[in-house]
Amino acid sequence: MAKIKITVCMGSSCFARGNQQNLAFIEAFIKAHDLEAEIDLAGARCENKCASGPNVIINGIEYNSVNEAKLEEILTRLINQN
Repeated sequence: MAKIKITVCMGSSCFARGNQQNLAFIEAFIKAHDLEAEIDLAGARCENKCASGPNVIINGIEYNSVNEAKLEEILTRLINQN
């Protein structure tokens, strides 16, 4: 499996608009699917895209207005591709 890189914007706007919960969801998803070795998870300071947040970057692709359902869909698709 190719390593998946996830960057969660932790700027105050994204954090308040849902990335606090999104980060917890991603961490739980990684643990539930035993993906600790396959995923690099990092936080980032403000990405200056506050109006479209909460924002998460996965393998270089920026996803906007992210919620748990959207994350589950993206992550499930990625792990099934590999």
